[in-house]
Amino acid sequence: MRVFKVRSVARFARRERIGDGDLIEAIQRAERGIVDADLGGGLIKQRVARSGQGRSGGFRVLVAFRIGDRAVFLYGFAKNERDNIDPDELAELREVAKDWLRADEERIDRALADGTLQEVDYGGSS
Repeated sequence: MRVFKVRSVARFARRERIGDGDLIEAIQRAERGIVDADLGGGLIKQRVARSGQGRSGGFRVLVAFRIGDRAVFLYGFAKNERDNIDPDELAELREVAKDWLRADEERIDRALADGTLQEVDYGGSS
């Protein structure tokens, strides 16, 4: 299993002090079948806890996810700043999710090299 975050999610996580361990925990829950919302097209929504608090009032992350293969964090937002995403954004994010899930290793390597993606250390788990 390889886990990535796009540049905007890396900035969001840094600003909100969301550690890679919190992101990994969201993926581990998804791998166990605990998905907060299946949005279709390989896109899922997971909750991430705010430091020192629970997940319910924390953050939401939208992830391109294929179990046992790849997860790409595409978008994140604080629950207290936004209830959800609108239908147009959802349609666009589904397409982006499909694109990243179809990407070959060469494209992934280019995205890592140019900073479009950052790999999150998944600790050798699969």
